[in-house]
Amino acid sequence: MFSFFANAFGYVLNAIYEIVNNYGIAIIIFTVLLKLVMLPISVKQQVTMKKTSKVQGKVKEIQEKYKSDPVRLNQEVMAAYKEEGASPFSGCLSSIIQFIIILSIFFLVSRPLTYMKHIEPEIIDKYTQELQEESKNMNYKEIAIIKEKSAEDENVRINMDFLTLDLSDVASQNYTNWKVFIIPVMYVITSIFSMRLTMSMTKKLKEKNATQIVVTGEENKDNKQADAMEEMNKNMMLMMPVMSVMIALIAPLGLALYWLVSNLLMIGERLIINKYMDSKEAKNEQ
Repeated sequence: MFSFFANAFGYVLNAIYEIVNNYGIAIIIFTVLLKLVMLPISVKQQVTMKKTSKVQGKVKEIQEKYKSDPVRLNQEVMAAYKEEGASPFSGCLSSIIQFIIILSIFFLVSRPLTYMKHIEPEIIDKYTQELQEESKNMNYKEIAIIKEKSAEDENVRINMDFLTLDLSDVASQNYTNWKVFIIPVMYVITSIFSMRLTMSMTKKLKEKNATQIVVTGEENKDNKQADAMEEMNKNMMLMMPVMSVMIALIAPLGLALYWLVSNLLMIGERLIINKYMDSKEAKNEQ
């Protein structure tokens, strides 16, 4: 499945590359186009987040009211979601699509000769064997082929020079070249900002849609569970940048560039959509 999407994305990326003749610029344009295609899903995801946050207050009341009747509780919860036009499982599809895209792009960027240039496997195998005999680094064999064989075979040549950077480089394999860390560091910074933005928006929604409920012993228990969940989210926010650093260091810079541009577009997208939705909601309340 991932190969299918990587192959489809590869045709689009190669078509852009043939026009601009630069791998970095092609990746940026491709990322923008992909974001535009995914925009309806992104809008729906933020609408769902607002609706889900709004219904959570009602759900807590239902849990308190029908805690001794699980069947009625489930019925009332589903009715509350239906009333708001939301679903407890509505975020699953978006997450699955994003997961598929992430892995497909990784396949594409780590194997550009297969998925972008559509070079015959026999040619790739031939060059792979030659490079293995020469004891070349083969962590990403197609990246190695582009680096070592593009001078003698224009079919495997991809212009990966981008703003004095070589997008075929892998940061973990080039510690002496400080430039290879520019894109990964910028990617990590935007990842941290994106996560903080998401948590801030979620917190504001919870505060806005919070309902006044008489606090009982059971409610205190719920609050403790909510606090524990919030603490776990904060810990995840600290862990994600560490994981991002590890991924960005072992991946070709082309992949890190895609992630960086995608993060920047996602931040702008969330701010614009959220501002539009707040403005629309304010007009409806007038």
